[in-house]
Amino acid sequence: MKSIQLSTSKRTQFLEISNQVQAYVEETGLIDGAVMVFVPHTTAGVTVNEHADPHVMVDLDLVLDEVVPWTRRSYQHVEGNTAAHAKASLMGSSALVPVQGGRLVLGTWQGVFFCEFDGPRTRSCHMQVLSGA
Repeated sequence: MKSIQLSTSKRTQFLEISNQVQAYVEETGLIDGAVMVFVPHTTAGVTVNEHADPHVMVDLDLVLDEVVPWTRRSYQHVEGNTAAHAKASLMGSSALVPVQGGRLVLGTWQGVFFCEFDGPRTRSCHMQVLSGA
């Protein structure tokens, strides 16, 4: 397993980590299998989505804010970051990406994104290869 540290500069931020994930796959020598990306935080997540147009992530942020607004009188969590917890749960804490021929099997427009919902912070992201043998 390998862990990387990620620093965010905003409350909500999407960081593409595809290159770091690919580099880890190459370090391990994995040819065929999968790599799991896991975020051990309750207010952050990981997703696979479009990386070609940065407006997709801007729009995703807008949609998440509409679904889970930051302020709502009925929130019970005393820390004031209920929306971050909900958004992280919607994104999920892990992604499993197939590997074939030593390369991530992603669509032409896909990238792996770390999703920050309670920044700015320094976060950990863990990666583990799973052999197909």
